[in-house]
Amino acid sequence: MELNKDDLMQRCFDLARLGLGKASPNPLVGAVISMPNIIIGEGYHMAYGKAHAEVNAVDSVTKKNLKKIKKSLLSVSLEPCNFHGKTPACTNLIIQNGIPHVNISTLDKTNKVNSKGIQKLKENRLQVDFGIMEPKGKFLARVRNTFVTKKRPYIILKFAQSKDGFMGQADKQIWLTNKYSKRLVHKWRSEIAAIMVGTNTALVDKPALTNRLYSGSSPLRVILDKDNSIATDSKLKDKSVSTWIYTSDSSPGTNSENLVYKDILTNIGLLDQICSDLFADGKDTLMVEGGPKLINSFIAAGLWDEARILNSPTMLKNGLKSPQIDGVTIANFPMYTDVIELKLSHNNVIYS
Repeated sequence: MELNKDDLMQRCFDLARLGLGKASPNPLVGAVISMPNIIIGEGYHMAYGKAHAEVNAVDSVTKKNLKKIKKSLLSVSLEPCNFHGKTPACTNLIIQNGIPHVNISTLDKTNKVNSKGIQKLKENRLQVDFGIMEPKGKFLARVRNTFVTKKRPYIILKFAQSKDGFMGQADKQIWLTNKYSKRLVHKWRSEIAAIMVGTNTALVDKPALTNRLYSGSSPLRVILDKDNSIATDSKLKDKSVSTWIYTSDSSPGTNSENLVYKDILTNIGLLDQICSDLFADGKDTLMVEGGPKLINSFIAAGLWDEARILNSPTMLKNGLKSPQIDGVTIANFPMYTDVIELKLSHNNVIYS
């Protein structure tokens, strides 16, 4: 049976996702090398600074199939890179191996790529077909393309809400969602670069913001604490993982390897400052976990790309109203008693 181009691209997407939490700030990319009725090689970008998906796919081809490469089809979820960064350009690899035909889902908006990879392949007389399952390709590449075009991390707003629309109650720790949703949130933490809360959430909920219930690394913790009111023995200051604390206190404490105090600047908006700092540090994703005041400030500034809302069956009757998210709902799925809703901003790069 001849392999379908969409099935081959779907395999690229599935492979690419295996790099979640490890490839950042490089993009998630999967690649498949095939003949009409057989896959002879496949790979994905496993970790930042390591070989790209196309290299791993070529390296996976067995000796008995090496001669087939010059008659093969390369399917790749993202436009191949066209410059030498931490690794050589993948366009050169494709050309040097004599691969005659390349199927690509979507563009890499990095300035040094952004159609230049496709152009180089065509200039070397390769057949290039572009736009294979492009909506899915754009979704997979949304973090990368936001990072390189908007010069800030891809921002995810995450919060739980009661059935009657409250996030919680003032000065009171309330857990709304079930243990399965909690584990899902820790999975999300393993896939992102940075996580953020405000002062009230830090003081009331006393979170650790670490990835304890799922495999993988914990994200950078970003905390707003203008008055330096978080106690020195707080979990957020335990130096277990990298932590930035933004404050206006002139002498908040001593910086260490995993605990850095950052002065809140007066010549730039605070959220812009944080986004700029994260971009400069190569952090391509930021998940804002609350509370409502902080989340609403991101919404008001138009600084969000995706919302992940955990809907609980619990009724609170009063409390802190949940943020109102005006976006495009792309998924609703049950998590035992809870319902997870995923929304994208109308300004998300996948719509551009």
